[in-house]
Amino acid sequence: MMDQGPPNSSQGHHGRFSTRNGSSSSLDLESVVQPLALNPWDVVLCICGTIISCENAIVVVVIFYTPAFRVPMFLLIGSLATADLLAGLGLILHFTSVYFIPSDAVSLLTVGLLVTSFTASVSSLLTITIDRYLSLYNALTYYSARTVTRTYIMLILTWGASICYGLLPIMGWNCLKEPSACSIVKPLMKNHLIILSVSFFMVFAVMLQLYVQICKIVCRHAQQIAVQRHFLASSHYVTTRKGIATLAIILGTFASCWLPFAIYCLLGDYSYPALYAYLTLLPATYNSMINPVIYAFRNQEIQKVLWTVCCGCFSSTLPFQSRSPSDV
Repeated sequence: MMDQGPPNSSQGHHGRFSTRNGSSSSLDLESVVQPLALNPWDVVLCICGTIISCENAIVVVVIFYTPAFRVPMFLLIGSLATADLLAGLGLILHFTSVYFIPSDAVSLLTVGLLVTSFTASVSSLLTITIDRYLSLYNALTYYSARTVTRTYIMLILTWGASICYGLLPIMGWNCLKEPSACSIVKPLMKNHLIILSVSFFMVFAVMLQLYVQICKIVCRHAQQIAVQRHFLASSHYVTTRKGIATLAIILGTFASCWLPFAIYCLLGDYSYPALYAYLTLLPATYNSMINPVIYAFRNQEIQKVLWTVCCGCFSSTLPFQSRSPSDV
């Protein structure tokens, strides 16, 4: 099913599959010169990229054109949406570069864009988690100038590191001239992908620890509110369970989308069937599709703006009383 190349081509490339000795191997982000048979996996990734781009473009436009959203919480959500938007455009550009404008330069530009955008997406999720934790841990001092400064510092570090990661293959750290050094995703080198995977596990470990702390704070706050307002024990239980369930969904979604690909990046080899790389990469793209739903479209202030746009009565100066990040 995956072998769709010309019947007489023993060394051609099939979509993003490369053939060595007659067997398809690693996921190929490297463009080729030969005419290519359309690979259904590439089509699926391109469709995912289109959906991702449309979703996150809406979030970026809403946050950019609404002055009331120029606050730390929404700046971080905007950073996440921008990263996912670029990831979606990168998937579309990859499809275009493979089937319409194949060249090494475009291939390296595409993989650089994808590495930058996905790294920025994961890093933005970490900054949002940090912001949520601090909004609970330092609730009395959260709304201060220090929070704004800290937010800009996190954004600079996030995008600075992501751009540096993305520039590596463009600046020469690629396997175009040394195929044996390729990873499961060409033209990225194995060492480059290992660094990205280890970085992901570090980010995931920090997020896990922060969400554990958030759960403890939420439980403690819920118990204090229940005591102060004389709520029933069942009401306190329901409130706490709802908060923990929301956090579990957020972290569980992130883990289920990215862990398979991160693990396969460490264990896989360029000679492995490309099918495995597709099966693990596709869920990772779903994370960029789900992020707008979790972090943006569930937000009541963003919902208000979207409703006003749909009703034709949009005003960028609508009065909003932004909630704490812990409520988002």
